[in-house]
Amino acid sequence: MSDAVPFSADLTGLLVQWSQGDQKALDRLMPLIYAECRRIAAHHLQHERPDHTLDPTALVHELYLRLADQRRATWENRAQFFGIAAQLMRRILVDYARARRATKRGGSALLLSLDAAVDTPNASRSEDVLAIDDALQRLTLLDAEQVRIIELRFFAGLTVEETAHVVGRSPRTVKREWRVAKAWLHRELQSKVS
Repeated sequence: MSDAVPFSADLTGLLVQWSQGDQKALDRLMPLIYAECRRIAAHHLQHERPDHTLDPTALVHELYLRLADQRRATWENRAQFFGIAAQLMRRILVDYARARRATKRGGSALLLSLDAAVDTPNASRSEDVLAIDDALQRLTLLDAEQVRIIELRFFAGLTVEETAHVVGRSPRTVKREWRVAKAWLHRELQSKVS
């Protein structure tokens, strides 16, 4: 990841201490997590429309609120934490898109260029996020690891190397799974607009 969160055992140790109820560990952990999550959020939202109501700070704060609800989570390591954070970011963006669509009357089908949306991990329209989420729900039944890679790459904005570190795979495997998942998603999304 970035320099804000080193690949050292320090973060993992703080996560484990936090899950065991150590408030001092949480106090030391928060600045590290905040910096990395804000970087991810800023990366993800950089191509949103200028009047978008979620800015990186708001997205990270919503993430924190949802993380606080993870009271029963036993944090084992940084990979597990950022995996859960990526899933929560996905849920936040999907919930936001659904709420936005609900305010519009008669939201209809969309035409989505998956290559543009997935190659630059920034959904520019709330409908794109919803269409991708629906497809990911179906892909979960076939290959949950591909969904996790997409969550990390698309929703959290991680690089191939960062994703490989989080999922414990080689960058080569992540690239292959990323290509397969994108092709599957492309086919799924195209079938919905055809």
